[in-house]
Amino acid sequence: MVRRRAMSRWCRGWGLLLLVGANMACGALDEERPLVEPPPEASWPLLGCDPLVPSYCAYPFPSNVYTVADGTTPTGRRVAFLPETMPVANDGTTSAPTPLNLADGFSAGAALLAELPGATEQGLARPDSLEASLAADSPTVIIEADTGERVLHFSELDRNLSGATDPSFMIRPAVRLKDATRYIVAIRHVGHRDGGEVAASPAFAALRDKGVHESDPSVDARRALYGDIFERLAAANVPREDLQLAWDFTTASRESNTRWLRHMRDDGLAKLAKSGAKYTITKEEPGGGVEDPVMFRIEGTFTAPLYLDDIGHGGRLVFDSDGLPLAQGDHEVPFGLMIPKSAGATPGALLQYGHGLLGHFSQLYAGNFQRLANDHHYAIFGTTLTGMGDGDSVFIAQVLGEGRVDKLASMFDRLHQGMVDQLLAMRMMRDGFAKDPTYGAFVDPEERYYHGISQGGIFGGTYLAMSTDVERGVLGVMGMPYNLLLTRSVDFTPFFVLMQTSFSDSRDQRLLTSLVQMMWDRTEPNGYVPYLREGSPLGAPPHEVLMRAAVGDHQVTTIGGQLMARAVGAHHLESGLRPVVDLEAVSMMDGGSAYVEYDFGLPPEPLCNIPMSACGDPHGEIRHLPSAISQLDAFLRSGRIQNDCPDGVCRFPELSGCEDGATTPVCSTD
Repeated sequence: MVRRRAMSRWCRGWGLLLLVGANMACGALDEERPLVEPPPEASWPLLGCDPLVPSYCAYPFPSNVYTVADGTTPTGRRVAFLPETMPVANDGTTSAPTPLNLADGFSAGAALLAELPGATEQGLARPDSLEASLAADSPTVIIEADTGERVLHFSELDRNLSGATDPSFMIRPAVRLKDATRYIVAIRHVGHRDGGEVAASPAFAALRDKGVHESDPSVDARRALYGDIFERLAAANVPREDLQLAWDFTTASRESNTRWLRHMRDDGLAKLAKSGAKYTITKEEPGGGVEDPVMFRIEGTFTAPLYLDDIGHGGRLVFDSDGLPLAQGDHEVPFGLMIPKSAGATPGALLQYGHGLLGHFSQLYAGNFQRLANDHHYAIFGTTLTGMGDGDSVFIAQVLGEGRVDKLASMFDRLHQGMVDQLLAMRMMRDGFAKDPTYGAFVDPEERYYHGISQGGIFGGTYLAMSTDVERGVLGVMGMPYNLLLTRSVDFTPFFVLMQTSFSDSRDQRLLTSLVQMMWDRTEPNGYVPYLREGSPLGAPPHEVLMRAAVGDHQVTTIGGQLMARAVGAHHLESGLRPVVDLEAVSMMDGGSAYVEYDFGLPPEPLCNIPMSACGDPHGEIRHLPSAISQLDAFLRSGRIQNDCPDGVCRFPELSGCEDGATTPVCSTD
């Protein structure tokens, strides 16, 4: 049965009208670009549910009606979800909004959600027609409030849960939105499956149409605000009379997303220097013989400050009086290191490895990495990412099964610890292990790089943006943000099944992934990579990155890879395949950052939000290609970006794993 909340619940918060004057908002801003607020007479009511979409409480989302004024934040706002805004699990459990209400705005990467009962996808910009979203007649429009500039995006109905009565209408930015910025969303001329166009809700029609009244008190409370919204849309050639729905929201500031991790990095590095980068070797394993390219496999621990009340599942960050993470003593971080035989003649450059989804640092001992290390002189090392390591899947599954999304705050707090441990691991290798009396001579602390694959490629964006020791890295089969990647990944399927046991309403599931994205932004690349090449806003040097994606990837969609590349400001390294929208194509580069795609002969990826599952999964193929290995080495050593594929075409259909008649998975419309 489809759950619908009683709309009387929203009115608890409507009377808290919060006037937002330009002087107050501008006075609280940091170095980021100033927000453009509505005129002083306009206001946002604080709502529990918004009658603009009467069929589902929290839609449209994100929206400034779920914020309050706060002159202490860079945005001048603070998220203030009321309990009734949160999704209710099948057993009646409601998650507390507390961890979400710390933000000063919404995610710059989450889907924009609404419900248009009976809507069709006809005329919408899709992942393969992004430019249509910028056309004058696009049914969906996103604009920056201050400039009126349109935002590249695509729109879709949620197909992830087959059989949903009225699936969520989702607008997905194809570029990472700007921090601390007010955006306006508009929907118009969307067709109805029974013919004609979807009708506006009574509440929105009362705002849109002059002389129309609505008893809902939040409508009158927003008339001045919507005067501002309609004026800005009209200036962008979107007439108010065409609108089926429109709303505004404010993205979180850079400070809101990055403040905790930046403090932990700086504090942790200072403490590591003071303690002397202590480490202990717990396991030493020599190579296995003449054919073994490894000289030593070493494992150990190093001492790092602990910012959690408990390193285990459920552990939470501890904060000081300024709201910054406070060290609670030290903990021992396990690490692994592989020294190749070639290091006997030429010390190996330090190459930090980022492991795959819910994995372990021992993945670095794989045969392909052994050959990379020995042939190209790298000492490869890594740690397991606390929060999303091999021991974390049970906790995540349990929380999803309970329907207690607020408990996931522990996962994101622990990810802060995991990320700072990764950053400190390179400093430990540089200042500690490189001086080891037995093994130090086999590593070169002056050459330091990063290479992450899958989850390690994703979080590698955060690592590189924050690293003060590494300036270049290669990210394999990466993408962002997670709320885009999840439903398009076969890896999420078992977790999605658990979500369904707790939240059978597909709208709850979509809202949850967008809510969770607000916490994920504090550690995943969506909060960091716009500053990766710039460096200084995060207190780090500039970085460059080579990003490599597999067309038809079952685990990480190239839609997310391309979005990440746009956020970085990368070029598109031509590989004899398809063009990439909004990325300038190059044939080679001496310096800079680039995104490159490899094709393995699979049928086209589905355009809807379901995983690619046809043929073999090319997710792990790039790392084994000789041309990709030489490309990686050239970039890390010199910054040169080159196409080493045979004849310049990175297409390898012999690796497709396809059987005759293989086709793209069907996007169900039932």
